Amino acid sequence: MRVWFSCLRPPGVRAWRQSIGAPGRGQSIRFHAKCEKYSQETGMARRLPPMQALRAFEAAARERSLTRAAEKLHVTHGAISHQIKSLEADLGVRLVERAGRGVRLTEEGERFAARVRTAFAELMAGVEELAQRANPRQLRVSIAPSLAARWLLPRIGRFNAQHPDIDLVVSASMALADFQRDEVDVGIRYGFGRWEGVRAEHLFDDAFFPVCSPRLAGGVPKRPADLARYTLLRADGEPWKPWFEAAGLDWPEPARGPFFSDSAMLMQAAAEGQGIALGRRSLLGSDERNGVLVRPFAIETPGPRQIYLVYPPRLADSPKVAIFRAWLQAEIAADRKADAARSKPGRRSPR
Repeated sequence: MRVWFSCLRPPGVRAWRQSIGAPGRGQSIRFHAKCEKYSQETGMARRLPPMQALRAFEAAARERSLTRAAEKLHVTHGAISHQIKSLEADLGVRLVERAGRGVRLTEEGERFAARVRTAFAELMAGVEELAQRANPRQLRVSIAPSLAARWLLPRIGRFNAQHPDIDLVVSASMALADFQRDEVDVGIRYGFGRWEGVRAEHLFDDAFFPVCSPRLAGGVPKRPADLARYTLLRADGEPWKPWFEAAGLDWPEPARGPFFSDSAMLMQAAAEGQGIALGRRSLLGSDERNGVLVRPFAIETPGPRQIYLVYPPRLADSPKVAIFRAWLQAEIAADRKADAARSKPGRRSPR
């Protein structure tokens, strides 16, 4: 026998015994108090849906796609679909409908999505506040691996010397940090400056140009057409053809030669004399100043994506973020000054 209560407050055991009598010998009675209006443990009106289901719905609502939501949460498409269906069954309301290859929210889904986003933002603000109190010295930075290895890491010593009271925690990842899910304070990213739900501040523009070791076999090329005699190093996301066109060369994209999935490896291969790489300004670092890499030609092409500092709005007034932002700007200003000095007449041979 089961006894269910739908009540403001479940009666005590004594009242329960009085209402149904004591159980007889051998009789098993399960006491189930289901309070729709009040929970003594949580003080909430009803049981909350599982957090996984809420996260799946919020991601699908934000991305308008189950596939992209699955990518954001690092789960399968089927898992997202299952969680949303479970949430709809739990609430008794249709939240999401198919729309071509994506999804659209129902009227109830739109209203609920806004509430869920607000709730998650408040929850993350609370978590962030506690985390900052627990680790007031830490600043957690997410950055692309190649940018971390070639641009940020060589500079960390200067940051430590200037700000010994802040400990940088660097996480290298190609994925854009999810500030609602990941333990990250700021990110340094390639992109176009348009990311939903984050503040994005432009740091500097990127550009592409050939680089090689000054001790390259066969010598440093004198003219762009000389590149036909050299091994051209290739990397994912760094096509040669736009630079060929800027140099007046009607050449196709190279189909042969070493290929690297990581730009930092590409630059290292060039520094070791393995060939000529299409380098990035953001990844050249100190190699040009130290003579490890040289630019045979002054011709360069703008990068399709630029470099930005990103962070959640809730950290806009964070002293640590302000210090890190100011330090980045000072580093970039110093780089520009050094580049201008190298570009003065007599400091660089024309090409």
